[in-house]
Amino acid sequence: MSRPLDLRHVVSPGLRDLIELANTHDFDRVQQQLRDLRGCTNPVNLHGFTITTDPTTKDVVRSYRSEDEPSGRLLTTCGNRRSSRCPSCSRVYAADTYHLIKAGLSGGKNVADSVRDHPRAFVTLTAPSFGPVHNRPTTNTGKPRPCACGDTHTDDAPELGTPLNPATYDYTGAVLWNAHAGQLWARFTTYLRRALAEHLHMTQKALNAALRVSFAKVAEYQKRGLVHFHAVIRFDGPDGHTSPPPTWATFDALSAAVGLAVERAQLTIASDAIGERVIAWGGRFKVDPITARGDGELTDAKVAGYVAKYATKNAEGAGTVDRTLMCRPCAGRGYTLGFGRIRDLCADCEGTGQAEPIKALPVAQHVRQMIRTAWALGHLPEFAELKLWKWAHMLGFRGHFSTKSRAYSTTLGALRDVRRAWRLAQAEAARAGLPAIDENTTLVTASSWTYLSSGYRPGEELLAAQVRHDIAHTQRLKQEGLVPV
Repeated sequence: MSRPLDLRHVVSPGLRDLIELANTHDFDRVQQQLRDLRGCTNPVNLHGFTITTDPTTKDVVRSYRSEDEPSGRLLTTCGNRRSSRCPSCSRVYAADTYHLIKAGLSGGKNVADSVRDHPRAFVTLTAPSFGPVHNRPTTNTGKPRPCACGDTHTDDAPELGTPLNPATYDYTGAVLWNAHAGQLWARFTTYLRRALAEHLHMTQKALNAALRVSFAKVAEYQKRGLVHFHAVIRFDGPDGHTSPPPTWATFDALSAAVGLAVERAQLTIASDAIGERVIAWGGRFKVDPITARGDGELTDAKVAGYVAKYATKNAEGAGTVDRTLMCRPCAGRGYTLGFGRIRDLCADCEGTGQAEPIKALPVAQHVRQMIRTAWALGHLPEFAELKLWKWAHMLGFRGHFSTKSRAYSTTLGALRDVRRAWRLAQAEAARAGLPAIDENTTLVTASSWTYLSSGYRPGEELLAAQVRHDIAHTQRLKQEGLVPV
């Protein structure tokens, strides 16, 4: 029987834990499990089992138990889409989004290849103006012109997007627009169908019987702190992507309908504190055709790559932080309920409701004012359901960054399921020394998993850092053309 290691002389907790891991019965498996995470920054720790059987023979084809791992648990990726939180998982999310969008444009992933011949458009919808901001205007030939402030700003000028006169800028309107942008998009999709029927001189019932409108959209923050939407909109026949749209369903009809829908889609909100406000789209919008083949400006691949790029972004592009400012113990209220439901001042935030003071955030003044405005509006009774204090770090935006209609293409969940099943089958077959299973064989899987925690052990964090370094180094060599892609 081996004697336990005496590591009291090792000062570093990480190094001490790494030595313990290196002395487990299967250190190679520890390293392999960490390599499989591909540098995930906050993996999920699970405990459980999976048993795969052949229903015909009742034989156990594969089995896996987390107890058999050297650490007694299974590590799996966190799956966070935000590149600021987990670069590794965000790259996978971006790749999945790319294939999802691409399938809806070119076919594949159970989508008919004929969709590439359907009318498709790349639509950009923006917010209205809430006051003049520093920008980089250009002439008709693309030559930069001076800003209204008199200067010609560079691309990376920090003042871009900030108000020319902060005292007169409508911060309340800007935050409320962000807060209702998701609802405005939903209303736009409704008005788009109505506008299309009107443009084609048809009833909505007749239009719905002959045509289906499919879409996928992604939100992106502008430098002024307001979101705008990029959307792929496609015309299908009544049976979806498997049927061609009618001949009268053209790109020109789609473009005209978008213009009408942008003009008519509005929301009206009322408040005793700020009065009545109309939430509407800005006058600047674009509708560009997507070309399936050739050297067009917007090909299927370019559009899919563009959407995938912004699907992993958060509000960092506007200069804000990527974490909630809400104090969790008091849920942003500033107080907790004690004995007899008596309100006690929250000891964590000292009554502010903020996990960290807004005035201390490392952000520009324009962003700080939007955060402060969202926080204040969220505590008005008429806006309580918006929970703007929870979304103050997002400058009020509460919607999903990427969404799609049901019939556009496959789903992210389906793509993940296929990848997860393939990886699990390969890993189990490799560990058990079994041959790969015929993909035409029907198998039954039973499993039970329990969440334990998130994150690495100190020693595992050192090994994961090495994995991230190796991946980054390989990527850099590929970009420089020093290793084959």
